[in-house]
Amino acid sequence: MESDMSNVSRTGKEEINNATSQTTFGKSVESQAQIQDAQASPDVGGEMLNIYRLEPIAAPDDPRWDNSPGHGTVVVAARTAGDARIVAAARELDFMEVDAAPAEDVTTVNASAFRDDKLYTVIEIERNRGDVTRGVLDGAIAVDTIRPVQSD
Repeated sequence: MESDMSNVSRTGKEEINNATSQTTFGKSVESQAQIQDAQASPDVGGEMLNIYRLEPIAAPDDPRWDNSPGHGTVVVAARTAGDARIVAAARELDFMEVDAAPAEDVTTVNASAFRDDKLYTVIEIERNRGDVTRGVLDGAIAVDTIRPVQSD
């Protein structure tokens, strides 16, 4: 019996397995877009974007809506379907902007209904548009998704 807690084992004459994969962190389209957004000035533009419609798919009485209120159908310009979820979620109020505490993270953006594929589906409706800016194009995203712990 080995003394370490690793679930990596070596059998035969194979190379030592260090439990790492060949994938690299931060190389996905969404990760690269977020990195570029953080470094870019607001007037960069000029990239080709797709238009996505985010539609609620869960039943109105689905208990998931208790944690993440819905906003109805929203249309966004984004790089990918995953980026469309990020764009929509970014328009919601974050706990850091009010007197409220996060549930499991340092931000409440991960708790957005837009990021839950059981609540919202993402449908591509147009491709390769250069005349739009990344963001919400149509639909109302309420800012009352977070309730402060103290009333004014």
